[in-house]
Amino acid sequence: MTTHTVPRLLSAPRCLWDAGTTLGEGACWSGREQALYWVDILQGRLMCCDAAGGARREWRFDDTVSALAERRDHPGLALTLRRGLALFEPASGQLQRLHEPEPERAGNRFNDGKCDARGRFWAGSMDFGCEAPTGAWYRFDAQGQAVRVADVGWPVTNGPTWSRDGRTMYTNHTVAREVLAWDFDPDSGSIARPRVWLRFGPHDGLPDGMTTDADGRLWIAHWGAACVTCHDPDTAAELLRVPLPTAHITNVAFGGPAQRTLFITSARFGLDAAQLAAEPLAGALFAIDTEVTGLPANTFAG
Repeated sequence: MTTHTVPRLLSAPRCLWDAGTTLGEGACWSGREQALYWVDILQGRLMCCDAAGGARREWRFDDTVSALAERRDHPGLALTLRRGLALFEPASGQLQRLHEPEPERAGNRFNDGKCDARGRFWAGSMDFGCEAPTGAWYRFDAQGQAVRVADVGWPVTNGPTWSRDGRTMYTNHTVAREVLAWDFDPDSGSIARPRVWLRFGPHDGLPDGMTTDADGRLWIAHWGAACVTCHDPDTAAELLRVPLPTAHITNVAFGGPAQRTLFITSARFGLDAAQLAAEPLAGALFAIDTEVTGLPANTFAG
């Protein structure tokens, strides 16, 4: 077992873009464009900026948009809308909807997602109201066809991220405050043997989006607890807790020219007027300079 060191931060969190998102999410660094893409799920906003928060662009959809990945061999992005995967070309605004795999679950929407190292897009569905046990995990192939790989029955799905060796996939059973580890077969894209890897307490909020750094440590955003935590990949022990100036922290991703900036999204959803007055940066995009090197975001093979 490797002893993993406590990661070192080089700056306090700073606000890159006070976008006032209702439900900020989907942070993904584009290596090709040297830009950070992120979304406001409930407002159908896709946003993009450089590592300093400049060169801002924004697109609007008449649908929810929740997770995204850069396409490997073509311009543009793959992204999850409410009902399934789509391809989007920011330069032209062209949108091509692909497979919508659960028409029988009319109350669901897609939530978090990422690509694995082979370029397959993994996305979790969930109940729009965050209550019904209707969530499932899907794997989209390069043609955009989806396979339901795990009918987990969670009200809210979050993650995924992978271990450094690509043999374990982690997902968040958000309302249960649990991080689950699954055996992952990189060749077949199959998952098996889910087990609770980490369980948070009531004062830790709810685990939301997460990412893995180059040393295999997991970084997890906490909804309702105003923080990001970093965890040892072998023991799940908390190595670092990073406080943020607003309660609902939703997603984390490494990026920047050297993959050493930690980008963090947040949300205004569910905060009352007093909370919003006390947390004026709710819904903003934040960044922290670190000595940690992140892994480049996997790209979509389609």
